[in-house]
Amino acid sequence: MNRILRVSQFGRICGLLAFSGFLALASARLTWPRSSGANQTTDKGDVSSADVALLDGFRHVEAASVSDAVEQITGKKTYMTHRMRPVFPAKFAGLALTVLLKKEANHDADALKGMLAAIDHGGPSSVYVMVVEDGNDIAGIGGLMGTAMAARNFSGAVIDGGVRDVSYLQKISFPVFALGIVPSTSVSHYRFAGSNIPVVCDGVSVSPGDFIVADTDGVVVVPRAEAAQVLAAAKELDYKEHSMYGTIEKLKSIEEAVAKFGRL
Repeated sequence: MNRILRVSQFGRICGLLAFSGFLALASARLTWPRSSGANQTTDKGDVSSADVALLDGFRHVEAASVSDAVEQITGKKTYMTHRMRPVFPAKFAGLALTVLLKKEANHDADALKGMLAAIDHGGPSSVYVMVVEDGNDIAGIGGLMGTAMAARNFSGAVIDGGVRDVSYLQKISFPVFALGIVPSTSVSHYRFAGSNIPVVCDGVSVSPGDFIVADTDGVVVVPRAEAAQVLAAAKELDYKEHSMYGTIEKLKSIEEAVAKFGRL
């Protein structure tokens, strides 16, 4: 009988210990702080799984191949001019978040508020595509805006206008393509005219959500509707060109390599 009682008491003790452990675990789960997560964004910054796959592909092909592929598929040239250059060598792909500034002298403290709000509504893989009207010598962005974009994991920025604070942008490794480097400001000279609207950036039409592909050869806009076709074609063009290098060296003939791969 004593043995039975001891076993019963032991069982009750084990049960109490198990229950206490459960309460402790439950309490920990309820009070454990959630990670703030540097990569967390608002819903507006979310990217669909389909876009993630396309972006990953575009990040691994050359802008020149993308440019050729767009022209083959759409019959249009969607690359920006030789004036659109990176402030330091960079390669990225992302989705266009467009912003337009209109030239207007003013003393309105809120005149440019919208361009800042656009940044705070972007997120991972956004590309800030800004058009500064008649702004070759006006810095559309600088270190402060670049820091905000970097903090929100933007892919980069493309500015139809100037850029400043280049040393700091290099320091934080935030890639920017622009028409030039200037020390000026848009404050008191421009007014925000809209975001996520169709714009013409360095002669190329850009709609919100279009794919932007940039590397040291330049910037290409890929219309969203043709993105999958363009990526497939660009991959094939890349493969052929990269394969041709060795063939040219081996045969010492570019004519034979072009005849074999059908690519120039």
